[in-house]
Amino acid sequence: MIKLAYHTVAQQDMARLVDFLIETDIETALDTFAIIDDGVSLLLKHPKIGRPTDFKGLRELVISRGSTGYVALYEFDELRDIVIILRVKHQREDSFFD
Repeated sequence: MIKLAYHTVAQQDMARLVDFLIETDIETALDTFAIIDDGVSLLLKHPKIGRPTDFKGLRELVISRGSTGYVALYEFDELRDIVIILRVKHQREDSFFD
């Protein structure tokens, strides 16, 4: 059975995304974590659904939210049966590695 884990940096990304929205729209901010978590839960059944990146072994999962959404950078460790969410960003943000 595949497990799902968030890297510490991905957890910080989630907090940053929620904090950004709290100042303008509390309801949307509160929904943000649930939307992202629900999106990445697809990886429990389909760990290779995300598009491959230029970095070996890493994939990106697009999580829709209205006309925009989020992108989760992850790796799937097939030997340990675990998906590790490494980073999360809004689609309008630049690279994960800025």
